[in-house]
Amino acid sequence: MEKGYKKLIVWQKADELAYQTYLETKKFPKDEIYGITSQLRRAALSVPVNIVEGTGRQGKKELKQFANIALGSLAETEYLLEFCLRLKYLNNESYKKLENLRKNVGGLLWNFYKSL
Repeated sequence: MEKGYKKLIVWQKADELAYQTYLETKKFPKDEIYGITSQLRRAALSVPVNIVEGTGRQGKKELKQFANIALGSLAETEYLLEFCLRLKYLNNESYKKLENLRKNVGGLLWNFYKSL
């Protein structure tokens, strides 16, 4: 039986953002593994993880709290993506791909948050 959160489009897109972020950060300099690589991965992964945790709780109030945390992590991801572009750790094409995904997740997550 499929878990409830897996049916949520917002989770599916957030999961894809986290996955693509992991793939792109594999190309980052090795000396950044404990720096910005780790920070960006944690921020991006925090979005779907908080959706999962929120759906595992009892009641909409808790789910809304975790959706709010996910929104904060998404904002952190936005900044870190821009910072990585400035450092040239991401090329324009990779940045645009991740940023478009992030914007898409942002719209879905905001609507999900407001619906709770």
